[in-house]
Amino acid sequence: MSTARPVAILGGVRIPFCRQNTAYADVGNLGMSVRTLGALVERFGLHGQALGEVAMGAVIKHPSDWNLGREAALSSGLSPLTPGITLQRACGTSLDSIITVGNKIALGQIESGIGGGSDTTSDVPIVYGKKLRSRLLAANRAKSTGDKIKAMVQGFKFSELKPEFPGVAEPRTGKSMGDHCEDMAKEWNISRDSQDEWAVSSHKKLAAAYERGFFDDLIAPFRGQSRDNILRPDTSLEKLATLKPAFDRVSGRGTLTAANSTPLTDGAAAVLLASDEWAQAHGHEPLAYLRDSQVAAVDFVHGEGLLMAPTVAVPEMLKRHGLSLQDFDIYEIHEAFAAQVLCTLRAWESEEYCKNRLGLDAPMGRIDPARINPNGSSLATGHPFAATGARIVATVAKELKQRGGGRALVSICTAGGMGVVAIIER
Repeated sequence: MSTARPVAILGGVRIPFCRQNTAYADVGNLGMSVRTLGALVERFGLHGQALGEVAMGAVIKHPSDWNLGREAALSSGLSPLTPGITLQRACGTSLDSIITVGNKIALGQIESGIGGGSDTTSDVPIVYGKKLRSRLLAANRAKSTGDKIKAMVQGFKFSELKPEFPGVAEPRTGKSMGDHCEDMAKEWNISRDSQDEWAVSSHKKLAAAYERGFFDDLIAPFRGQSRDNILRPDTSLEKLATLKPAFDRVSGRGTLTAANSTPLTDGAAAVLLASDEWAQAHGHEPLAYLRDSQVAAVDFVHGEGLLMAPTVAVPEMLKRHGLSLQDFDIYEIHEAFAAQVLCTLRAWESEEYCKNRLGLDAPMGRIDPARINPNGSSLATGHPFAATGARIVATVAKELKQRGGGRALVSICTAGGMGVVAIIER
């Protein structure tokens, strides 16, 4: 096996993230991906070039999106000789696609590639119910016109016309991600006030980043949008306090609301990765380097918090490098819910959790909140499931470049009780 090489992050692009059924209501994953990859090709002068791989992903997609990575690459301006692959790990999808491309570069299999993802909650696949599908298949198999008509009408009930929508609940528990996070918030005693404060802070930080021009070269305008339309720079604790619980509406103890939870969002993001040799040959300066990554899972079916897997993945990764939780200048923790971030931080500070669940001799300790998500995160940008990881990697790489160096920890929780984390350095 080849010796691992450094994996350079050259930069990233995304389209503005938009709330469900707004600016991108009639744009599917392919359209958003093409715009995003096209903007990346334009920014780095990649027209007609053959890269080693384009890895894209989507969580909610139509069967016709059979290979989103390849189809988007073919329409992006890249050489048609560029291979494409489509991946999926829920909210960790585009971080995983970046890791996949990065690993190929590290092993010398390819010299350059793109990792990213797209998701729409507007253009969703709506299918017929099982009974109507069976009826249609039976009619298709029938030989004569009479038999076809008979298959369609015999025993027909209008209830069969009811469509099926993409599922939002965990198949093994029947509970939504928000329901699971409510359980976590209660287990870790996360207050409503602290969640609302986290949400307000995310909006304020994202608005400030826009005002200082941080996103000028990271965002490609699309469909008349130049900023995330979820962003509410004028939000306040007083406004958030008026909202009712979004998930636990009956117990009187629900703390997750529409404001301290990420909204359903459409968007796409992508990142260009390369070897140092390729970057130098093509005149690109690396912003940062992808140093390592880790994936972990928790047994949420039998009581562990659905979104707590990053708490397990991070110490496993840090152990390989002899690092502590405090050895980072920036922490990019995906804000699926404010409560999820706060549960994660509290777990790392808990002596009992770190000893009994993580097998550590001492708590991992506290993180300085000022170092977490310095340019805002998912509560303010929105969260197109498969695009969030690429958004975060592009953002943190540029932040490290502007700071003149440093080390960043990226942490993303996912549906299915998993977590994807990474170390990015400059």
